[in-house]
Amino acid sequence: MSLYIRATGNISPQHTFGKSSLTEQTAYTGNRLNTIDPDYSKLFDPKMIRRMSRIIKMGVGAAMDCLQDAGIQQPDAIITGTAYGCLQDTEVFLKRLVEFKEEMLTPTAFIQSTHNTVGGQIALMLQCHNYNNTFVHRGFSFESALLDGMMMIEEGDAKSVLVGGLDEITDTSHAILSRIGLYKQQSTSNTDLLTDTSKGTIAGEGAAFFLISNDAAADNYAQLNGLHTFYKPASVADIEKEISSFLTAQSISINDIDIVITGRNGDTKGDAVYNALEQSLFSTTRNITFKQLCGEYPTATAFALWLAAGIVKQQNIPAAIAGQEIAGPIKSVLIYNHSNRIHHSLMLLSVC
Repeated sequence: MSLYIRATGNISPQHTFGKSSLTEQTAYTGNRLNTIDPDYSKLFDPKMIRRMSRIIKMGVGAAMDCLQDAGIQQPDAIITGTAYGCLQDTEVFLKRLVEFKEEMLTPTAFIQSTHNTVGGQIALMLQCHNYNNTFVHRGFSFESALLDGMMMIEEGDAKSVLVGGLDEITDTSHAILSRIGLYKQQSTSNTDLLTDTSKGTIAGEGAAFFLISNDAAADNYAQLNGLHTFYKPASVADIEKEISSFLTAQSISINDIDIVITGRNGDTKGDAVYNALEQSLFSTTRNITFKQLCGEYPTATAFALWLAAGIVKQQNIPAAIAGQEIAGPIKSVLIYNHSNRIHHSLMLLSVC
């Protein structure tokens, strides 16, 4: 069965909201990229906004933008993936727990701190009583959500599924992850991220949603051919075997891939994997990157899928990525990413 990306919605550190592709790159200095938030009052009731934390607004806003792009009122299922969940509300609840000595606690922060809050909020706003699930699988969170949606359609349990990946940065989480060496200690620019040879990367956040369907409509973004994840490969040779096996299962070879989008993030140890592949398996294919645009976070592959879908639909690589616009034809795009060299994923898209 053929699966298609029908519509997208993306809130990220770039000007992506309401757009199907990237038109410019926003530059940052520091070691974190925060989202560029739209005017949420135009998307839902302003009274609700006051009760929403940042990630809930990001997730619901991106989901509503996706559904508006698709022109449908309700999907057959809502599936989200997040590794960190609602960090801001979790921090509020824990602080109040200490301050009030575990007494007289208001339940709001606790209720909104759970990982499935965003999916539940979307369903409440849509009055959608269909299947609703959230995956919290670290670096596989978005991929697990996407796989669940693909399986539902292939098994005939749904015709259109809203799938999203989202994570946020807070001051506390950024300080903790910086302390363990995940992020660069010195200030850097995201435009120079991939040439910075120091340890660590820059933090990112975002929410990207997709409506996937088995309807072969003329205005679909791209065909979603396959998804594959693998855990802790022992060597680059093992990674090459996984990629080759995945492509063979999709009846395609690496020579048929027009663009490879990799998760290179400026960390010398993590980028060594991509360097090796670009010298071997990916040596004859155009390689582009995306984390200089959105930063590093566990569900960053949702941003990569949004970027790939836009490239396939527009049939060009935006100048914001390649320095100058590069026109097609672009028949197939492969996304390869790893999170901390532990969670590895592959996604294959092709022109409709």
